[in-house]
Amino acid sequence: MEFLINAIEWFIGLGSVVFLPVIIFLVGLLFGLKPGKAVMSGITVGIGSIGLGLVLDLLSSGLGNAIQEMGVKYGSSLNVLDIGVGVGGPLAFSTSLGILMIPISLILNFIFVVLGWTKTLNVDIWNFWFPIFLGMLVQSVTGNFWFGILGATTAVILQWLLADLAQKHVSEFFGYPGIAITHLMALSGVLFAKPVNYIFDRIPGFNKIDADAESLTTKFGVLGDTIVIGFLIGIGVGVLAGYDAAGIGTLGMTTAAVMKIMPKMVAMFMEGLLPIAEAAKEFTNKKLNGRTVNIGMDAALTVGHPTVMATALLLVPISLLLAVILPGNNVLPFGDLAFFSFAICLMIPYFNGNIIRSLVGCSLYLVMTFYLSTWLAPVVTNVFSLANFDVGTSGTVTMLLSGLWPAGLLVLLAQTIGITGIIAFGILITMGLIFINKTKKQNIQSESKERGTLL
Repeated sequence: MEFLINAIEWFIGLGSVVFLPVIIFLVGLLFGLKPGKAVMSGITVGIGSIGLGLVLDLLSSGLGNAIQEMGVKYGSSLNVLDIGVGVGGPLAFSTSLGILMIPISLILNFIFVVLGWTKTLNVDIWNFWFPIFLGMLVQSVTGNFWFGILGATTAVILQWLLADLAQKHVSEFFGYPGIAITHLMALSGVLFAKPVNYIFDRIPGFNKIDADAESLTTKFGVLGDTIVIGFLIGIGVGVLAGYDAAGIGTLGMTTAAVMKIMPKMVAMFMEGLLPIAEAAKEFTNKKLNGRTVNIGMDAALTVGHPTVMATALLLVPISLLLAVILPGNNVLPFGDLAFFSFAICLMIPYFNGNIIRSLVGCSLYLVMTFYLSTWLAPVVTNVFSLANFDVGTSGTVTMLLSGLWPAGLLVLLAQTIGITGIIAFGILITMGLIFINKTKKQNIQSESKERGTLL
């Protein structure tokens, strides 16, 4: 066991730009792709990953610093510091629970795929960190390591359920056939966005507003172009951060560059993934009776969409305002201000790419994250303590974007019912997977056959 843990730690230590191409290569071989094509797919995905990393670093170093200065400037009266989900991966993979969950997740996922209980084959190992983090919350509440393992396993299964439910709509909106987004932090917003958009459809006047990226360009010309929108948002953030003229101009150009370059890096990523998705489809047609298998990937594939980027950037000043005016909130938004795009990206398809709907809906979503992250702050602080992870501060800390309903639900179950509640929830979502992927499909097939007989 110690050898396995050391081997996994070494592999993860190589970094995502190394281990992801290796995983893509192995998955390609598994699905019958020729070695040469599998190698090219892996390398191309690696190049796309490096490109995305460079763009995100550009965004973080430029806009990230500015919005953190905004957080200090306008939210100093709040006493719980948001240290940001950026530390989530290093935290998760520095623990025994995190390392053990990697083989557990991969093996269990493969079993579920073979049984037909899920359509998602998740190769996005880095973002296992969020289900692992949820398991660590359970461990913190119960004081039991193995209960933490059960909590993390439940979160992993929930991840597949949400990925299966969202795959069709999300892949059609972003144009990613055969790909499922499996980042649980991003998937959590789907169950919020769908009913909220249903309400938006029934608000007179509001339901007539058409404000997607194309319509904005048509109505406002150059001012509606996403590059110009990015430039103006960067200028606005620079002004609010108190930058001088040179800093404001540089930040505006940096933000505009991100809006232009990000989609191109995502396209490179997808160039490597498409042969894998096609090979998976051919493999399942031959070996699994045509069963659909989608490749689970990072939400980074979606954050380059113009509406995602524009909404995430506009949420920065909105979040600072919400932090100050929401009664009972104790969280100072800081570290997560640069990560909003990852939390809200899968909500955008359910708002049909409409920037106005996305901005209003995602702002309401942020209200939930403020209250949940405030409530979870003592548990989150204890998680860092249990992991002996230095967050460079004293007092109570949280991660604003960890304040999502899956985290709140698992902690609530652990506190009120105990491990019995966690197990019951795990069984319930497993039954949900079986229903949507086996029972429901079989019922549809039976009805189709009956109609064919009648005809």
